[in-house]
Amino acid sequence: MSRVLALWCPDWPAVAAAAVADLPATSPVAVVSANRVIACSAPARAHGVRRGLRKREAQARCPDVYVVTADSDRDGRMFEPVAAAVDMVAPGVEVLRPGLLILGARGVSRYFGSEHNAAERLIDQAAAAGVECQIGIADELSTAVIAARHAVIVPRGGGARYLAPLPVSELAAEPSLAAADREELIDLLRRLGLRTIGDFAALTPGDVASRFGTDAVLAHRSARGEAERPPSARALPPDLNVEYQCDPPIDRVDAAAFAGRGMAEKLHTKLAAAAVACTRLLVHASTGNGENLSRTWRCAEPLTPEGTADRVRWQLDGWLTGRSVAKPTSGITMLRLEPVEVVAAGELQLGLWGSVGDEEERARRALVRVQGLLGGDSVKIGVLSGGRGPGDRVTLRSLGDELVPLSDPAAPWPGRLPAPAPAAVMDTSPRVTLEDANGNDVHVGMRGSFDTRPATLRWGSKAWPLRGWAGPWPIDERWWDPTVGTQGARVQVLVEETRALLLLYGDDGWRVEGIYE
Repeated sequence: MSRVLALWCPDWPAVAAAAVADLPATSPVAVVSANRVIACSAPARAHGVRRGLRKREAQARCPDVYVVTADSDRDGRMFEPVAAAVDMVAPGVEVLRPGLLILGARGVSRYFGSEHNAAERLIDQAAAAGVECQIGIADELSTAVIAARHAVIVPRGGGARYLAPLPVSELAAEPSLAAADREELIDLLRRLGLRTIGDFAALTPGDVASRFGTDAVLAHRSARGEAERPPSARALPPDLNVEYQCDPPIDRVDAAAFAGRGMAEKLHTKLAAAAVACTRLLVHASTGNGENLSRTWRCAEPLTPEGTADRVRWQLDGWLTGRSVAKPTSGITMLRLEPVEVVAAGELQLGLWGSVGDEEERARRALVRVQGLLGGDSVKIGVLSGGRGPGDRVTLRSLGDELVPLSDPAAPWPGRLPAPAPAAVMDTSPRVTLEDANGNDVHVGMRGSFDTRPATLRWGSKAWPLRGWAGPWPIDERWWDPTVGTQGARVQVLVEETRALLLLYGDDGWRVEGIYE
């Protein structure tokens, strides 16, 4: 029976960020994405910082915390020296993600005499590269990864027995081995009373398959200590490799990433033609001085073009700018992507328009990137709130913050604007003029009605004859507080067959509050 060794570097995003900033190991560090903490160092946890906290709350708990935005490129670049150091004494390293790698335990344990000796030697090797790590060894990959988080060597055949008392949340602790919605599965299992991995493993495979989805079946196999994904028996179709001759040689990360993205698209075109998808990818580079660099990336799910491009960029970034002893001494003259393991193309879910992957997650990643460049308040999400006007019924929250409305939308709101709501709510509320048939301004009197019949609406240089209107509806909010009280009226006017406007009347005249399309 083959054994798997997993090497895990705790809090890797925080460790990489501290290394880039040249901070001592005692400095508290928090890595944020979408305005929430996704990783933090041990000193930060000692001050109460936890994953999931908002940025401001983390800073309140630990004023000295060094806050940095999540950067997958930085994580990959800083992890390459660690992978290279381990690969020097234990060839065959496969990277699951920056901060976590695996390799076959048989060869390295026989070379160093035992699995315990091999674990100690690899820990020393990682320490020489400047990082702390933990080792886990087990019969199956997922069990070895969980064991690494607890620094345990699981006896042969004892995977299910080791996993049984652990909380069921351990099955979702490692994102590189779980589907994106694994947390929802764990939450459901808890609500069903299945608190430990052993409770979940006690269910029959038939019950799991009939009640839950495909990812639950894979999690159940992990819980039972069974093979999640057996070695691929599918023969690799010919001519799947993608090779790129770099002329001139590439010595900059941006140029390498650009080439890698084009290669990723070509690779997936070939994979699609062969009706397969890649789950293990070898990235190989040759330099002008004859140096050959290679690294294998393993993925829990079939790679998408974006996932392939990300891993190629991380790897090239690590080779060209990292502190690895394998850093090339000249520019890269050849790049090659080689699928090592493939599965049937049915494992890869195509999007509605032919794209691959979760469109919502891709959009979120792009917005988080914008947030990292422009600040936490640069991306906001609208939340339905309570109120009488259309602007009052929208609360803007920063991406990553809790989507809590400013007021309860389900509460009664006497005088609320009747349906339908405007298609667009004006942020600046431009001024307009209502005129009667003689060109005189139309106002709303003390009784809440027009003082004369409106006939024309003027907006800048445009003038529209009114086809009809509804209202006015008087507004008299917070009359007991003159400093914040609002008085006026709202009117819906039809200016074209397919366009209507919502007007707001106040002390400064008429303004456009919304547009109906």
